[in-house]
Amino acid sequence: MRTTTVEHGTENGSKTYRWALLTLSLTMLLPSLSTSIVNVALPTMAEGFSASFQQVQWIVLAYLLAISTLIVGIGRLGDITGRRRLLLAGIALFTAATFLSGVAPTLWLLIAARAAQGLGAASMMALSMAFVAETVPPTRTGSAMGLLGTMSAIGTALGPSLGGVLITGLGWRAIFLVTAPLGILTLVLASRHLPAHGSAPRAGRVGFDYLGTLLLALTLGAYALAMTIQHSGFGVLSLTLLLAAIGGLGLFVLAERRATSPLIRLKNLRDPLLSSGLVMSALVSTVMMATLVVGPFHLSRALGIQPALIGLVMSVGPVVAALTGVPAGRIADRLGTQRMVIVGLIGMAIGSISLSLVPVSLGISGYIVSLVIITASYAFFQTANNTMVMTDVRADQRGVISGMLNLSRNLGLLTGASVMGAIFAFASGASDITTAGPGDVATGTRWTFAIAAALITVAIVIAMAGRVRATSRSLPR
Repeated sequence: MRTTTVEHGTENGSKTYRWALLTLSLTMLLPSLSTSIVNVALPTMAEGFSASFQQVQWIVLAYLLAISTLIVGIGRLGDITGRRRLLLAGIALFTAATFLSGVAPTLWLLIAARAAQGLGAASMMALSMAFVAETVPPTRTGSAMGLLGTMSAIGTALGPSLGGVLITGLGWRAIFLVTAPLGILTLVLASRHLPAHGSAPRAGRVGFDYLGTLLLALTLGAYALAMTIQHSGFGVLSLTLLLAAIGGLGLFVLAERRATSPLIRLKNLRDPLLSSGLVMSALVSTVMMATLVVGPFHLSRALGIQPALIGLVMSVGPVVAALTGVPAGRIADRLGTQRMVIVGLIGMAIGSISLSLVPVSLGISGYIVSLVIITASYAFFQTANNTMVMTDVRADQRGVISGMLNLSRNLGLLTGASVMGAIFAFASGASDITTAGPGDVATGTRWTFAIAAALITVAIVIAMAGRVRATSRSLPR
């Protein structure tokens, strides 16, 4: 089932997969960096373009929407036409769009460039994990997945601080113009070190599922907008978009059942490891987004910490995840992915309960300890879950499965930002969370992470049930 192009046991083979891993690491670093680095620039951009916050927010939304709506279709297209060629095209588009974002004379051209950048990022994210099976020895798959997760965490952690430095010294355009050369470097490395073997189109394959891709893109777009455009509660427009997403999902399922070469083979979702892996990824990402949404308010309002220190505390999570990723992969290679998935989830449940129960009197140290527990456990879960889902996937399905895995994570992040944020605001009892008292914010934090612990408990049940089903049946992947 697995196609490997590495020359095992030779010095040349070792160098080959290490160069390939460096390349794939950059393809994971740049999209996450481009997500986090822009947020700190929004106030400066709003002033520079004389625009409202709602208008400049589309600089972020256009990028995220492009990734969320297209990542599965791009993964499938890579399976059909060849992943190497499509990845090179994605890196080139990402780099060109990054440069265009840096020189855009108007806000709407910048938003359009960010959408194109998101399309390139979707290609990079969907195909990077699919390439692992073609470049890394099977015994090192977990370590490779851990490294890719580490690079994604580094990009997320580095973005705000690097963006702040660049904006202060050179202006907001520098956050794009500095990133573009990294895109060129990645393109050169990818063209030299990523193999063409194992990703060529298969003879006799039926064409691409355009209808399914369109329906899925519209469905995901409606859901993403429903989760992000509301500013004061879940309004009529958000509800309408959510209902449209539900209807679109039904149409997509009908289209896939009738398609001769479907975008997503629905029978694959009966695979217990795949289906449980996707659901758990969405649940866990929802909880992780809660730490990013609730954290700044808890630190500033409940603990009274100054803004400069808040940024330092918030960076602890991504730094811990980055440091834990590779060791987690090595442990997963030795002990097994399903076992490590459950261990990671149990750790996240403990961290969530700790964040819910730790009293304000323990201050910043109590918060940091809880945050370290939850983020380190997340790194263990993510590495093991990604490895579990991608191991032994058929060569002609790696791209679309990788895309689905990334999509589940993105949808979890979108849901967490909206739903967990709403839970936090409701539990605090304040009409405006920015003016809520310390006690109200502390109450909101307790309830939010109590619900987060409940979500992780659901994920643990799913993991155990999936493990039982996987041992009792063996479906073709």
